Amino acid sequence: MSTLVYRNPLSTPADVADWIPEGPVAASAADGSLELRSSGGPDDHFTFWCPEEFGDRIRISWEFSPVSEPGLAMLFFGAASVSGGGIFDAGLAPRDGSYPQYHSGDIRTLHVSYFRRRWEDERAFHTANLRKSPGFHLVAQGADPLPPVVDARGAFYRITVEKDRAEVRFSIDDLLLFTWTDDESTGPRVGSGRLGFRQMAPLVARYRNLEVHDLS
Repeated sequence: MSTLVYRNPLSTPADVADWIPEGPVAASAADGSLELRSSGGPDDHFTFWCPEEFGDRIRISWEFSPVSEPGLAMLFFGAASVSGGGIFDAGLAPRDGSYPQYHSGDIRTLHVSYFRRRWEDERAFHTANLRKSPGFHLVAQGADPLPPVVDARGAFYRITVEKDRAEVRFSIDDLLLFTWTDDESTGPRVGSGRLGFRQMAPLVARYRNLEVHDLS
């Protein structure tokens, strides 16, 4: 059993008016979806946080379509401060989209990179990576079935991340790509917290139909 606790069509900028940007996010409507890109230079990446906080047993799903490469797309989930508070609590270091602030700073989170096309070696061998922070720990990896932009031709792919306490499952279009169980060998287990989309410039991508279900 699961209960829908959050839904966002991600169809216009108004749908993310209360989201919190870190880095230069540009959002526009695109045929019933939300198109995201960096409004900065080629090294000005961003993270875009959902304003809600979610529990420790959730299923997150959304539809994704790559529009322009190169670049990288990622989801942060279970994000909280290392002290157990929120990621926007007073006293935390400021963040502006630079990746080290997230993987080796004062945030505890899991993050899955699922469209890795930023660097030549990523484009030559496609994988989806799950990392745990702080510490930049690569804890799981699976094949990435997403095609390049030229072959995707505007298609959307349903991406699903399921976090049930220590268990994580990742799939695209119902194809299971990896599972992982946190044994805490890389630090305390990630619990409840926020989710956020991250893009590395100059990727342009479209999103729609974000849903979060409580698995309790």
